[in-house]
Amino acid sequence: YIPIPLLSVYLDIKYYDNIPTSVCRDYQNSVKAIIEIGTAKELPDIQRNFLEQIAPNIAIAINTANSRTQMQVLLKQSQQQAEELQLKQKEMLYTNEKLQNQSEELQSQSEEMQTQQEELRQTNEILEERTRNLEQQKAEIQQKNLSLEANRIEMEKAQTAIVLKAEELELASKYKSEFLANMSHELRTPLNSLLILAQLLAENKPGTLNEKQIEYANTINSAGKDLLTLINDILDLSKVEAGKIEVQLENVLLQDLLTTIEQKFKPIAEYKELEFVITIDFDVHPTLRTDGQRVKQVINNLLSNAFKFTSKGSVKIAVQHPTEVPTNIGGQQLELNKTIAISVIDTGIGIPKDKLQVIFEAFQQADGSTNRKYGGTGLGLSISRQLARLLGGELTLTSDNKGSVFTLYLPEDISTETANTKDTIETTEEPLLIKEEPSSEIKPEHSPKPIPDDRDGLKLDDKSILFIEDDRKFSNILMELALENNFKCLLAEDGITGVQLAEQYNPSAIILDVGLPELNGWSVMERLKDNPKTRHIPVHFMSASDQSMDAKKMGAIGYLLKPVTMEKLGEAFKKIESFLSKTVKKLLVVADNEAHQQKIIELVDNDYIQVEIAENTANACQQLQTMLYDSVILDIDIEQGYGGKLLKKMQQAENYPCKVPIIVYADRDLTSDEKDLLTNCSDDLPIKSVCSPERLLDEATLFLHQVESKLPNEKRDMLRMVHDKETILKHKKVIIIDDDVRNVYALATILEEYDMEVICATDGKDGLSKLQPDIAIILMDIMMPEMDGYETMREIRKQHKYSKLPIIALTAKAMKDDKAKCLEAGANDYLAKPVDADKLLSLMRVWLYR
Repeated sequence: YIPIPLLSVYLDIKYYDNIPTSVCRDYQNSVKAIIEIGTAKELPDIQRNFLEQIAPNIAIAINTANSRTQMQVLLKQSQQQAEELQLKQKEMLYTNEKLQNQSEELQSQSEEMQTQQEELRQTNEILEERTRNLEQQKAEIQQKNLSLEANRIEMEKAQTAIVLKAEELELASKYKSEFLANMSHELRTPLNSLLILAQLLAENKPGTLNEKQIEYANTINSAGKDLLTLINDILDLSKVEAGKIEVQLENVLLQDLLTTIEQKFKPIAEYKELEFVITIDFDVHPTLRTDGQRVKQVINNLLSNAFKFTSKGSVKIAVQHPTEVPTNIGGQQLELNKTIAISVIDTGIGIPKDKLQVIFEAFQQADGSTNRKYGGTGLGLSISRQLARLLGGELTLTSDNKGSVFTLYLPEDISTETANTKDTIETTEEPLLIKEEPSSEIKPEHSPKPIPDDRDGLKLDDKSILFIEDDRKFSNILMELALENNFKCLLAEDGITGVQLAEQYNPSAIILDVGLPELNGWSVMERLKDNPKTRHIPVHFMSASDQSMDAKKMGAIGYLLKPVTMEKLGEAFKKIESFLSKTVKKLLVVADNEAHQQKIIELVDNDYIQVEIAENTANACQQLQTMLYDSVILDIDIEQGYGGKLLKKMQQAENYPCKVPIIVYADRDLTSDEKDLLTNCSDDLPIKSVCSPERLLDEATLFLHQVESKLPNEKRDMLRMVHDKETILKHKKVIIIDDDVRNVYALATILEEYDMEVICATDGKDGLSKLQPDIAIILMDIMMPEMDGYETMREIRKQHKYSKLPIIALTAKAMKDDKAKCLEAGANDYLAKPVDADKLLSLMRVWLYR
């Protein structure tokens, strides 16, 4: 009756100790279930008693089994925990060792920290000491800053004073310039009328003056010119001091320079019976790179003084390499082996030692007393020294009261950096830095004997050549070459004589020097080409400066640049021979309009001219490159007004024969662009522009060297009209605007002699009110009250009908920018007072003809 499950449970519990807890729990639940079942089924008492007896035991057994199981679990857990504790103990040991090591390291670091703290303490003490020093220095610096600030304030005050002083100096310089300009005006203005009227009296055209009165007039004119020279000297001194003189560098032949000077002063030496000697050491280079004109001026001044103060003995010029050079004088740096010394030595009265430096000061003289024996202004030596320094050299003096030695030290080759080159002084008057003429106290009666030439035996059919050259040594060379080339020779040593010989003997050719006494080469050329008897004669120029383009425009056939080699001279003679043998001249006419072509050909064509036509610029360029022409006439209206293209091509083409003169013809006024183009091309091409048939004929005969007497009568009449100077002025109406009545009277007197109608105005406003449509030309003074010349010209140009009216500005204020100011205000040209009557008339003819 015992349920099998219960018995199984009992047996399992009884005989098996290691029953899992979960099984014991299941057994316990089974026992409870059996008991409940037995109770519910009302089991027999024996079974029920057995169950009641065995159930507690089973429960106890189950609990015991469960406890054992739990103990085992706990034991395992304890073992596991023990193992974990052992592991942790090992870890703790490792950690302890690590911590011990760290502790040791910390202790070591602590010891280092203590060492560092000690070092830091010492460093802090040092820093504290430095801080105290810095604070002390800061205090000192603050004190110095206060001193500097005080000094800065003082410096600012000083700078302010310097600026004020500079402004005062600038203002003083401005006042000085204004004073010089005003003084120039005030002195030149009365001189203007004095010189003009004295010249008119001396000419004595009415024949009302006797010889004594004419002599008085000449004396007045001469004294006026001396006064003008003094004025120029004063003004030029200020220009030199201001550094406003331009240096023109060139290769100067010493021998030629000194020969020219010798020819000038030799008559004076002969007149005063003084020995005049020039020596040049053999080791001195024959060529000097400098400004020849300035050097010549300085030497001329030194020689003028030497002859002036020497009554007996000698005057010498010695050129040599110096044994020593002046230093720290005038800021110049001369090299001993690259310097020459030009000494002027005289046996005159000498100069006291206390005056050796004084005489180089402006207006200072060795004898400035009222009863002095020798005159002068005391400007010459001051200007000479300034010029010497301008050339990179120096001027010194030695004297022992028994003569003087002035020595001009010059570098053999002056560079543009060494030269104190400044702005060019634009003025129409000639620079009179040093008076070129001998002293008025010295009047030589005898001139050197002329060099014999072939004029006495010259026949009409002889091939002859005229040399206009003042260098006798060079003249001899030229004459020898001429004889070798079968030329008869004529020689003139000044410009006036040259013009006279050309007209008298009509030579086959002329070789003309530019630098000539009396009349320079340009003026000689102008007179030759203005005379129908000499206009056709071919002229070959010579000069030390290259102005070949200007010479070509005047009609020259060639140009020699000095110093001249024998090879160049030979080429010049060959050129002259070739020109003379060429009887027919070739002319190229560039025009595409048949009417223009015909008009030009009718004007210039004759038996001695071969005319060729080019109908476009391309053909013209090709013909110019393949054929040599004597001249070119270019119709500016070719190809619908693009004639300027040909000029540009000629200017740019390297193979274009640039010496062929070009006549640009326009039967109208040129536009401003065309004028600018011609101006631009005129530096590279010999261009002349004409706007009338008469001028075209005139220029063509000039460049083709046609003999006027062989032209038809109507063409000769046209040329006479062009060159008839009196006709150009006759019956023309001129207005003179000037506030000085004396000037107006003098100018009016001259102009009325040429049958000009003169209208006078006393100032600008008066001049504007008197303007008339038939006024041909205006002579405008600049310095006038209320409305000056500048403002008056601007007002005139504002009126369209007077926009092309010629205006010539006349001013005595000869300062640097006057010409530019006049032209900018509207003047066509400019003349400085005192006005040279011939220059004024020539200038008027030019503008009236235009």
